[in-house]
Amino acid sequence: MFQASMYSGDKVKDYGLLIRQLQALSEDEKDPIAILSNASALLNQFLEETNWVGFYLWKEDELVLGPFQGLPACIRIGYGKGVCGTAIQEKATQRISDVHQFPGHIACDSATKSEIVVPVFINGTIYGVLDIDSPVTNRFDETDQEYLEKFVDTLQGYLS
Repeated sequence: MFQASMYSGDKVKDYGLLIRQLQALSEDEKDPIAILSNASALLNQFLEETNWVGFYLWKEDELVLGPFQGLPACIRIGYGKGVCGTAIQEKATQRISDVHQFPGHIACDSATKSEIVVPVFINGTIYGVLDIDSPVTNRFDETDQEYLEKFVDTLQGYLS
């Protein structure tokens, strides 16, 4: 049974615990929707100052809304569109300190001010993205990016 842990306040140490929690929740599960649902819930309870945490999955040449925590969201995002579509197109994490300065930003929630999107690839094939929004400008730093990429690397092992 999962129990929320008290995090120490040491960002690196706490991200390590988060990744171990993901492993414990996913190790005996085969259903990708169940794994992604728990992953989004886990991130939502871990991260502060966020207003949306979830996944978009690649289906028929576009990103389609998957498991998430937060307000209702955009359902479909095209390749190269917005921050999520750009992450897929560029095959790279997009860490945006002010979404209002990002050309073509798709505003699903007007409260969002910053965003980080980590692409998910399995065996070189697009699977989707992890998308995290914040109502705070410049919410995500290099440490967040590094460990969210490690989180996604760990997650990919359970989705393949």
